[in-house]
Amino acid sequence: MKLVSYKFIDKAGTYRIGCVINGKIADLQDSYHALLSSKQDKDSIHSIEYLLPADPNIFFSMGNRAIERAIAAYDYLAGHMEEVLMYDREEVRLHTPISTPSKIICVGKNYAEHATEMKSEIPDNPVLFAKFSNALIGPEDAIEKSSSTSKLDYEAELAVIIGKEASQVKREEALNYIAGFTIGNDISARDLQKRTPQWLQGKTLDHSTPIGPWVVTIDEVSNPGNLAIRSFVNGEKRQDSNTKHLIFDVPYLIEFISNLITLKPGDIILTGTPNGVGFAMDPPQFLQDGDVVTLEIEGIGRMENKVIAGN
Repeated sequence: MKLVSYKFIDKAGTYRIGCVINGKIADLQDSYHALLSSKQDKDSIHSIEYLLPADPNIFFSMGNRAIERAIAAYDYLAGHMEEVLMYDREEVRLHTPISTPSKIICVGKNYAEHATEMKSEIPDNPVLFAKFSNALIGPEDAIEKSSSTSKLDYEAELAVIIGKEASQVKREEALNYIAGFTIGNDISARDLQKRTPQWLQGKTLDHSTPIGPWVVTIDEVSNPGNLAIRSFVNGEKRQDSNTKHLIFDVPYLIEFISNLITLKPGDIILTGTPNGVGFAMDPPQFLQDGDVVTLEIEGIGRMENKVIAGN
């Protein structure tokens, strides 16, 4: 199932949790209401905002409990589509699936060829840094190129969404703690990133990190360790790799991170980018106002964002 955060383009209102079905958008709370009505479960209908919240942030903060109900609603919807209003993609705007996660944890130098192109050693342990929610934007939003940087770069990454609280998790059990996967673009201001030993200032500029277009639930991603991942700038292929080349795979990252800090439902882990970034080109090629960056990950989808000049 593909979970989306959406709202109507021509109407006032907040973003709601929905799903993609037959190329259209359906509201998941409405779908769950239809399922409960079919069972004449009046008590649950009265508690629907608690059982399956309409707010995407609250929904993902509930983790796999809410997702299990969403899957039940989706399965019901597949056979009773006439009971719930469906919306064309042109009628709605997609937002970043989770706009205020408690944590955004990023992994640096997690592909050997990327570490090499950045003239860095292969790490013995995962290189971790953080982003903050001010950086997050949706799959249809523009990437703001801050006036504080002249070296803005793209990084296509597999993003992991945590589905239940994870502490001291063993890698053999790690996939049980995942809600799903999406695409992240770890936009990086290389000049700011590299002017100090700490990367943070180059990694979390306002309105710079697209996430989306949806979260694909883990039941539909059989092996996150073997997914093609690509990026394009203005149609030119820049990155072309596979998550099988991750130095530290997804289960290992969850084990490693959860032994340092407790992961919460809705937390995002950006797993690292493959080689082919603009900084490593000869000569370097940085993003400019008007550029279009397209990312693709096998089994998840495609996300495209335009770069615009910011403040």
